Amino acid sequence: MDKINTKKNNIYVSEEEKTLVWDDIQTSFKKTFGNEIYNSWLQKISLVKEYNDYLILGVPTRFFRDWIVSRYLDKILEQVKGFKLSLNRIEFKIIDEVKQSQEFIKINELNKVTEIKDSILNYNRLNPNLNFENFIQGKSNDIALSYSKKVCEHISRYNPLYICGGVGLGKTHLLNAIGLALQNENNVMFISAERFMYHFIKSIKKNDMVNFKDFFRKSSVFIIDDIQFISGKESLQEEFFHTFNSLMDKGSQIIISSDRSPAKLDKVQDRIKSRLSGGLVVDIDSPDLELKSKIIKKKIEEIEIQFKENINLSDEVINFIASETKTNIRELIGVLNRVIAFSRVHNKILNISDCKNILRDVFNQIRVITVDKIQNVVSNYFNISLSDMLSQRRSRPLARPRQIAMFLAKKMTSRSLPEIGRRFANRDHTTVIHAVKTISRLADQDDEMKKNINQIQSLLLEQQ
Repeated sequence: MDKINTKKNNIYVSEEEKTLVWDDIQTSFKKTFGNEIYNSWLQKISLVKEYNDYLILGVPTRFFRDWIVSRYLDKILEQVKGFKLSLNRIEFKIIDEVKQSQEFIKINELNKVTEIKDSILNYNRLNPNLNFENFIQGKSNDIALSYSKKVCEHISRYNPLYICGGVGLGKTHLLNAIGLALQNENNVMFISAERFMYHFIKSIKKNDMVNFKDFFRKSSVFIIDDIQFISGKESLQEEFFHTFNSLMDKGSQIIISSDRSPAKLDKVQDRIKSRLSGGLVVDIDSPDLELKSKIIKKKIEEIEIQFKENINLSDEVINFIASETKTNIRELIGVLNRVIAFSRVHNKILNISDCKNILRDVFNQIRVITVDKIQNVVSNYFNISLSDMLSQRRSRPLARPRQIAMFLAKKMTSRSLPEIGRRFANRDHTTVIHAVKTISRLADQDDEMKKNINQIQSLLLEQQ
């Protein structure tokens, strides 16, 4: 029997294809991604236009769009395909820019600082879920936790407090918890170094540095995340140095996080390293087996409360997951979610043998793949030197391998876009986004590109 087509918004849609109900999709987002990610990011996505094979979704800002594309796009597409199988791509439209620009013009006529303030608040709200109560304590983080709490009791006693450690170990959680504990009685500023740079550049372009300086230097508690991002950015470092000194002079508490100690910050002025080292530097180490087991059990408890269901994982399976996950807490939660999802789908109580099969590829990649290894394998594969591949030269024989290496770094490691950019001679995260999009498109269109990527991935996984 032939399909009957009807015309809707000048697009012919098969009667077999149901019009999407966006509220239902949002409900699925909440279940799949969890409350924290949903409330922070996905809740603000709107359906602008629906076609047979793709959607146009609305988001508030470019930053919002880039963040979603870099972290959640694949899973979002997977979710919407569950409601309409013919969908194969998603495009994003910035829907609030015109309205925001009109509002900013009115605001600026009254008070230019308001624009900075509103924009900061939009991106840097303290997360109420990241508090001291739900931070799981262990040997690897008890010193950092202890001094984080002491800072809340005695402002400026340890100043600055500098927390360093690898990716996904809880630094941002502690910074957020400090902000929550102090916000009622203090003027708390919580911002990432990347966003600090964004507002710095924006203020320079608008010739509005006076208001920028006034706004950032009036806080009584200044919390800045991922300070390593200022590496190599001389003008930004200059402004941060003077902001730091101004806050110290007025007795404000400064709390900073980084993925390395002050002495190991590359391309950062010595005088800044000296200031950062002048307070208290505490490390967060990789979690031990006991802490990982506690984190898994706490996460299972949260899932059971949230979804009102029982998660049947034995202590044997929990210990297996904890012992086999060698990297960080973020990876640990990802592995746990994968096991729980498999158990749900197959309605099965899992044993260690099941977990080994489910997680074989995950554990292989966690143990083996690093950005450095990807760079070396890609440069050898294309017979070019590593220094040439990481250089600023843009010729095709160098640019394409560089983009492939960025694409694989995003796909095969847990590094964030800014981190990947820094490993490629301090390139901006938008360069990484462009590389990922370009190689993804070429891999779909060009068999030779697809073959190259598959061969490089095989080389990476074979070299254990």
